[in-house]
Amino acid sequence: MEQKLTLKASSSQTPQTQRPPAAAANPPPVQPELPPASSKAVRYPQRPGFGSFGRKVVVKANHFLTEIGNRDLRHYDVSISPEVTSKKVCREILNQLVTNYKDSHLGKRMLAYDGSKSCYAAGELPFESKDFVVELNSGDSQSRRERKFKVSIKFAAKVDLHHLQQFILGRQLDLPQETLQLFDVVLRQNPSNSCAVVGRSFFSPMLGDIGELGNGLMYWKGFYQSLRPTQMGLSLNIDMSARAFFEPIRVSQYVQKHINKDLSRGLSDQDRIKVKKALKGVRVETQHLGQIRRHKISGITTMSTRQLMFSMDGMEAQISVAQYFSQQYSISLDYPNLPAIQAGSDTKPIYLPMEMVRKNDYNNDKLVNGQFGINVRSEMVSVDARVLPPPMLKYHETGKNSLVTPSVGQWNMIDKKMVNGGKVEFWACINFSRMHSNHAGQFCDDLIDMCCSRGMEFNQRPLVPVRNAHGPIEKALIDLETESSKAGKQLQLLIVILPEMTGSYGTIKRVCETELGIVSQCCLPKNVSKPGNQYKQYLENVSLKINAKAGGRNSVLEMAVKGKFPYLSDRPTIIFGADVTHPSPGEDLSPSIAAVVASTDWPEVTKYRALVSTQAHREEIIQDLYHKREDPKRGVIHGGMIREHLVAFYKSTKLKPHRLIFYRDGVSEGQFSQVLLHEMEAIRKACNSIEENYMPRVTFIVVQKRHHTRLFAANHNDRNNTDRSGNILPGTVVDTKICHPTEFDFYLCSHAGIQGTSRPTHYHVLYDENAFTADGLQMLTNSLCYTYARCTRSVSLVPPAYYAHLAAFRARYYIEGTDFSDSGSASDAGRGATRERNREVGPLPKIKDNVKDVMFYI
Repeated sequence: MEQKLTLKASSSQTPQTQRPPAAAANPPPVQPELPPASSKAVRYPQRPGFGSFGRKVVVKANHFLTEIGNRDLRHYDVSISPEVTSKKVCREILNQLVTNYKDSHLGKRMLAYDGSKSCYAAGELPFESKDFVVELNSGDSQSRRERKFKVSIKFAAKVDLHHLQQFILGRQLDLPQETLQLFDVVLRQNPSNSCAVVGRSFFSPMLGDIGELGNGLMYWKGFYQSLRPTQMGLSLNIDMSARAFFEPIRVSQYVQKHINKDLSRGLSDQDRIKVKKALKGVRVETQHLGQIRRHKISGITTMSTRQLMFSMDGMEAQISVAQYFSQQYSISLDYPNLPAIQAGSDTKPIYLPMEMVRKNDYNNDKLVNGQFGINVRSEMVSVDARVLPPPMLKYHETGKNSLVTPSVGQWNMIDKKMVNGGKVEFWACINFSRMHSNHAGQFCDDLIDMCCSRGMEFNQRPLVPVRNAHGPIEKALIDLETESSKAGKQLQLLIVILPEMTGSYGTIKRVCETELGIVSQCCLPKNVSKPGNQYKQYLENVSLKINAKAGGRNSVLEMAVKGKFPYLSDRPTIIFGADVTHPSPGEDLSPSIAAVVASTDWPEVTKYRALVSTQAHREEIIQDLYHKREDPKRGVIHGGMIREHLVAFYKSTKLKPHRLIFYRDGVSEGQFSQVLLHEMEAIRKACNSIEENYMPRVTFIVVQKRHHTRLFAANHNDRNNTDRSGNILPGTVVDTKICHPTEFDFYLCSHAGIQGTSRPTHYHVLYDENAFTADGLQMLTNSLCYTYARCTRSVSLVPPAYYAHLAAFRARYYIEGTDFSDSGSASDAGRGATRERNREVGPLPKIKDNVKDVMFYI
């Protein structure tokens, strides 16, 4: 029988002592129930108290306290006809309406408009429903055809502020999103009218320096703002942003910059695909008709403007696009061999020569304070924080220093040896660069000496001689593997010196990991030739990666191996990390890739095995955590990434995990409930498939790096509370004031900033059966950040989530070069896209078992 569960809040007591937290007593047995019928029924764990461990400090946060007056606020529905799809044009229409009718029909009230279907007023308008006629003087191609618009405004509801106040005070569990949206719309009204709007950010060349990025792109400065409920009340989170925009140039000029080629000969198929991905969805304008017309690019034709033929209205004879512009407008195209831009619909396409099209050129608030009574404080909020101590790390006893306490998030390998050195007996080196073979051989000797001095067992002689290879990369790798196989040995490691030209890394990893079953270590030729101490440091960093790939451990948490780490050492614990990476903008049909890593050792918790899978385009919920199928001979076959990881943990430790900690990266707040419901159910089913009623206690934590909260030192010159770059110290944790009013979340800056402002990571607990205290989870998470295998620094993201991110990006190389979006011609682009979206996503190439069992992805 399959087990399901209801998600409920959990709680525990607030810690009162200033000592490392102890694990909570065993919670009562978990009784799985049916899941909620709706995601609205999900209740996340309440905060179990505030953390107390660590040295107390005060930091500044880019949050601004926002006070709301007790006003009579009204919500009105808005409809515009004929329909307008551009939010920018919709705002222009409503702005013109307010200008025309504010005094005569709106009771002198201003409107806050969301650019879509809703507007808000501070007070009752003098009507229940009213139609207005608005005429615009400018706009896009649609509004130029229809200058007059009918705007209907109809009363929808009176806004209730009481529920929002109760939520902030912790007396109500559900956030009234509609009320919060009202104030968000009011605060966004003016910047929306004067800036380019991208999500929650506003950009304008007037907000700061602009500059060219190359490839036809330029950057604009801007700012992000979001109104958030916090423990101190409503807070306006404001952050500086920068974003790439297209230069206001002709598309043909952009294409020339983007691909850096002479356009007179046209585009190759590869160039055309590259240009299509870059331009699809971009808004452009034409001026050849004596007026500006704006269009949205839907594709690029396979044929050039000289070859592309169409029938003019009322005529049987066909004419090319180039001929049409010559005859109709007396314009001789400079690039008739280029494909045309396709706009319009699939049934009525519009073909435009690239050189005739330009990118768009974008060029004390009475509403906020005066009418809606919103007061945003001008100073950043001061927040109580704590600096958690770094964990003590253990190295091998044969080194002069077997124990080390990191200082400001870093340490070194001087007089230390890896706690468990890996063994490499059969290895080879292939050099794709222009470096002389003697130089490559010397590099291998130096690298092996470094590995051995740090505690690895490494055969000094390669299985086959170091070789130079300048032909096709795939053939060279296969030839090397064939020669190695003749010796009757399986290569454990291949050292690869990459070519000077970029683009080969993905091919090497795909061939080695999915075809040949070889673990590889790639090295850039510029790093192989570094001078002096930089060269030694590089060798040391590479040795750390090689040891992890060979199955070794670089260091471990001393408290963990001593059996004294709360929530980790008391019972077998497996730690998961999960992430989903999505295709780049413009790749409309390529799959998303999910990666799940899990620890295979306990109590050390340093080795993480990785599994990857494809899923539907931009699907965030991980689909292959658990699955089952019927086999005619074998019956029900269970599978999925969670089950496979649990089996691997048991094979490695001979223990079943009693505790499961799941760090889930990449989930936005709006997706919390859907991701939790689906993925927790998959975890339960995977556990139950191993043994009936096997239910390790699960803690599910969302990890967010892409947020806009920044923490600053209260005094940048205070060296006791800042690192060398003036940032807050590693281990700084905040769980008060700017955090959620009632739920279990915290911000942790676990790394030392190298440059710029350190961005803390936000951890939000969505489910907790392990009764974590605030100190317990914060200490565990911070300590894990010192176990990242690739360097002797603490990292900003808890390593299992970091490793999942690396594994997902590695898997994208396996499908690199596959074109999921190009349908072959302009005329069938829409039909081809529909077919592709409906088709089942194909699997990734299978990673060889010997590769999958080690940390190949770091």
